[in-house]
Amino acid sequence: MNLAEFPHLRTVIYVAESSVHGKGVFAKREISRGEPIGEYKGPQARRNGSHVLWVSESEGRSGRNALRFLNHSRRPNAEFDGYVLYARRRIRPDEEITFDYGDSSFEFY
Repeated sequence: MNLAEFPHLRTVIYVAESSVHGKGVFAKREISRGEPIGEYKGPQARRNGSHVLWVSESEGRSGRNALRFLNHSRRPNAEFDGYVLYARRRIRPDEEITFDYGDSSFEFY
């Protein structure tokens, strides 16, 4: 998948207060199952901290875009493949977008 083909993040999502925790990421429009939502952007992480997404034990990014406000759910509607976030199912407008932080030592903090 060519990342240049992704829609601009602001056309797909917005950040607002969440009933899950603090701020959250919400769908601006309907997002189809399997549709790429966006890429988790930021510099390479050197240690754990707020808004770090680890894709392996040694590779992670410190979030700098709106996806850093994603909240956890054991029944998520989205998932990462590397740093790219995809819809696991259809996501309705104004629905909060969540993913499972996982139980491993390299998690989203």
